[in-house]
Amino acid sequence: MNVIELKSLRKVYDEKTVPVVAVDDVTLSIGEGEFTAIVGPSGSGKTTLLNLVGGLDKPTAGEVWIGGINITALSERKMTDFRMNNIGFVFQAYNLIPVMTAKENVEFIMHLQGKSKKERDERVLALMKAVGIEEKLNQRPRKLSGGQQQRVAVARALASRPKFVLADEPTANLDSKSTETLLDMMEKLNREENITFIFSTHDQRVVNKARRIITIEDGKVHSDVQVS
Repeated sequence: MNVIELKSLRKVYDEKTVPVVAVDDVTLSIGEGEFTAIVGPSGSGKTTLLNLVGGLDKPTAGEVWIGGINITALSERKMTDFRMNNIGFVFQAYNLIPVMTAKENVEFIMHLQGKSKKERDERVLALMKAVGIEEKLNQRPRKLSGGQQQRVAVARALASRPKFVLADEPTANLDSKSTETLLDMMEKLNREENITFIFSTHDQRVVNKARRIITIEDGKVHSDVQVS
């Protein structure tokens, strides 16, 4: 079953001055439960492509379909609601809220969803156990290492029970041990809960874990390889 369909997707920045084509006529499908890495040199368009998939940016042309819904046709409000209930994001810079504890960061999206305190508490504890840092529930981000902050970010991305997770260079600031732990955890969640993971990455360690590798060059799909 295809979760994501990209149809003739194109993104051009600065159209009226000096046009920069970031994504150029990309058509591809990503199925349920995939563990996919989008790779390519800096400036190739992979982060832009991920942002288009997640509805963080609007395409110049083409469409993004997720679960049978054309998200490019949604209003900003409907897109926000769709993201909240369907998509988890993990960013290179973690993007944790500094004045909140790890627990508060993870449960924040569940507040927006209107979940009860009991449900929030149970979900946060389960996720923090899953990422291996349940003892850090009440610590603020500045008290956590980079690897711990990224694990909190992953827990936060999963809190809303998303159908898929978009991870933009999630290991860029991590050492080898933290990277290995994080990737093993994501792979486990992918296999056990069938969550679709899509990575934008330069990191060969991420590529080695991926079961599909999509290479982007100059905004175009250069290759698309399934890995056994």
